[in-house]
Amino acid sequence: MRALLSAAASLVLAWTGVAAAAELEVAVHGVADDRGRVRVTLYDGPDGFLHERGSLRIRERPAAAGTVTARFEDLAPGRYAVIAYHDANGDGRMNRFLGMVPSEGYGLSNNPQVMGPPEFEQAAFGLPAGGGAVEVRLNY
Repeated sequence: MRALLSAAASLVLAWTGVAAAAELEVAVHGVADDRGRVRVTLYDGPDGFLHERGSLRIRERPAAAGTVTARFEDLAPGRYAVIAYHDANGDGRMNRFLGMVPSEGYGLSNNPQVMGPPEFEQAAFGLPAGGGAVEVRLNY
C-alpha cells in the first residue's frame, strides 16, 4: 500500500509540473586559516553575477583551515554558478585592492583561470534533479 501511495504522489507531482527539489553541496578547498567566515554565493544566471545582491542564495560558514562545506537545498534543476570567498576580516564583503583585485581568497565553480572579471558561463554547471556537488579552490 505504501508503494502505491508513493507512486501516486509521484504521478501527482509530475502531472502538476512540480519538479523535485535538488540539493547542492559546495566544498571550498584551500581556506588559509580559521579567521572570519567563508561566504558561498549561488547564482542562477548571468544577471547580477559577481554581485551578492544579484545572487539566488548565500551561505556563510565559520572559516576553518583546509575545506569548508556549504549546502543549498530545494533548488530546481538547471544551470548555476558559485562564487566563494574567505571573508577573513568578517566585514561581509569581498575586499579588493584598488577596488578591482580581490585581496581575500576567492574561487569559482569549475575553477577557471580568469584574467579580469569572470563571466557566468565560465563558472556555470548543470544541476540535475538528483542534486550534485561542486568543488571550489580558493586563490589568494
